[in-house]
Amino acid sequence: MKKNRTEKDTIAAISTPIGVGGLAIIRISGLKAIKVASKIFRAKNKKSISKAKSHTIKYGHIFSYPKNIKPIDEVLLSLMRGPKTYTTEDVVEISCHGGLVSARVILELLLRSGARLAEPGEFTKRALINGRIDLLQAEAVNDMVNAKTDKSLQLAFEHLKGNFSSSIKQMADGLADIISDIEAAIDFDSQHIKSLNKKKIKGNLKRKLDTLEKMLREADYGIVVNEGISVVICGKANVGKSSLMNAFLKTEKVIVSPIAGTTRDTIEEIINIKGVALKFIDTAGIIKSAGILEAKSIEKTIESLKKADLALLILDVSKKITSDDKKIMDLISDKPHIIALNKVDLKNNINLKSMSDFLNNKKVIHISAIRRTNLDKLEEEILKCVFDGHTRNINSQMINNLRQKELIKNSYNALSRGYKSLNDNLSYEFVSLDLREALNHLLTITGQAVSADILERIFSKFCIGK
Repeated sequence: MKKNRTEKDTIAAISTPIGVGGLAIIRISGLKAIKVASKIFRAKNKKSISKAKSHTIKYGHIFSYPKNIKPIDEVLLSLMRGPKTYTTEDVVEISCHGGLVSARVILELLLRSGARLAEPGEFTKRALINGRIDLLQAEAVNDMVNAKTDKSLQLAFEHLKGNFSSSIKQMADGLADIISDIEAAIDFDSQHIKSLNKKKIKGNLKRKLDTLEKMLREADYGIVVNEGISVVICGKANVGKSSLMNAFLKTEKVIVSPIAGTTRDTIEEIINIKGVALKFIDTAGIIKSAGILEAKSIEKTIESLKKADLALLILDVSKKITSDDKKIMDLISDKPHIIALNKVDLKNNINLKSMSDFLNNKKVIHISAIRRTNLDKLEEEILKCVFDGHTRNINSQMINNLRQKELIKNSYNALSRGYKSLNDNLSYEFVSLDLREALNHLLTITGQAVSADILERIFSKFCIGK
């Protein structure tokens, strides 16, 4: 937290997107949440909310503070007393009319009445600090908000339910018990060490290794489902990149013209293909003789290609392969890519032999973006490329971000070293050190052994009202 800001402060923030809408919600949490709200809220029945029952809704008006003369908006106020709230503190939520002004004015009044503006993710952070959720569940809250497909929503909800957390905690508890037995024996004498059931310990460690290994096998799938991937549509000018983008979107959103160089900026759209969010990026065509504007656009195209997870190269079957085509092939040669031959409804003039070194027996999809021919086959090839031909069902044990994957991997490696030391009959002191390292990584996953810096980085990705 920043200086002079503590968890004891009463915080407030707008929890709904800013803009024109039916409703907006302003959330308040903290010891003085009810007191702060009471300074600007007047119930229709004129009763004070300070003595109102928990989990009740009051109808009334917001008045300006401190004079309380001028009504600002007609609202519903939800009052929830801790600990049975999102943060476990007293929480008040004010539902006002949506718009560009009302919610902002009410928030300003609350800040004037004794609350301070919440930091990104601070409501969820308080739920974590106060023990209502763990770090895996806190991450799941943000994943729920940012879910782009039904599969990513399902995976986030599985984590939010706490099933993944329970598995990690159960594994950590079992590992802690093994460490306790080993270290207790070490503290006494060789007779106690001999009494350790080595076979049983090895069996327990092997089961844990198998569980972690399965999590790592499914990790990349879970991460892609949760975060999606970026797919850059690339090719020389006028090969049909924008037409393909429109075909995927099923709407004429991108300007299409027979004039080469119509697309001069990168255009990004999220497309849901079988539950996976693919961020398609339509780029400017690469041409040899480019003016100043075209050159800038080409720079952006090259930059997008560098950052992309997958390149989708579009070639025009009605044209011969040119130096511009080969230049793009060089740019994507070291990156996962798919080749699509567009305009198959036109006369075929392409000579694939001239690019045989690049093709090297790679699968080529023949499409017509205008007629939407074979787009389903192209989608299937994209998913095969993303998941290496393997798709899986969503389950509660599935890792869904790089932080979790790295910690599981580190725990697996440490546990493997401990298991090997046990097999090699090394001193139990070495076994204990490796197992303790494995345990620490598991505890970091759920937030039981995580630094303040890591927490700040995680919650900085949240929106302010969550």
